[in-house]
Amino acid sequence: MEKELKNRWLSFAAKLPTLFMGFVLCAAGLLMMRDAGLGMNPWGVFHVGLTMHTPLTFGQATQLVGLVILMMSVFLGIIPGLGSILNMFFVGFFVDAIDRLGIISTPNNFGGKLGLLLLGVLVLGWGTFFYLRAQLGAGPRDGLMEGLVKMLKRPVSMIRGSIEFMALIIGYILGGPVGIGTLITATTIGFVLQMAFRLGGYNTRESRHMDCMEFYQMVKATFYKSKTAANAEGD
Repeated sequence: MEKELKNRWLSFAAKLPTLFMGFVLCAAGLLMMRDAGLGMNPWGVFHVGLTMHTPLTFGQATQLVGLVILMMSVFLGIIPGLGSILNMFFVGFFVDAIDRLGIISTPNNFGGKLGLLLLGVLVLGWGTFFYLRAQLGAGPRDGLMEGLVKMLKRPVSMIRGSIEFMALIIGYILGGPVGIGTLITATTIGFVLQMAFRLGGYNTRESRHMDCMEFYQMVKATFYKSKTAANAEGD
């Protein structure tokens, strides 16, 4: 039992670098798509739209929306993973951190803008692969999609499309960046994800993510073991 618990902690710790690499890449990809100036993916349109009517930064808007979606997912019966919670906070954190560095700027010509947009899609896709490969929980938006699929008993494509369409429309009303880049991201992100999963050897159907209840049980078992050892020494 003790050896098994130790191995579980070692396995968990080994996954964290991959998880955070995914967060950094996702943040960089989002900023590349925004700064390409051709329009963003539906959620990006919504997040930027929020920043135009609130004092929130782009990263903070990402965090706030992620938190609300995470709470909605829990209400629908989806237990998030620790990675889901960390995703909600750290992607937005890294978005603002990279943004403050000012290392990404909008190109002066259409070719440069298109190249930056496509690079952003590529980086975002690989970032998604890395944090999913850690198997510590999907992102908040994927959790909401899963919950609605189970509740409404409708195809994933219909639910995902409806959610992103609503995010796009609300974001557009708020003044978010809609353009040819919105269409490009919508038609290319799936291909990039599929390519990353295939090259990285990640199978979404066979993968099993650790949820927060499993993580809690692991922490509880560790605490109980430490407490037992301390009592034994006291005796």
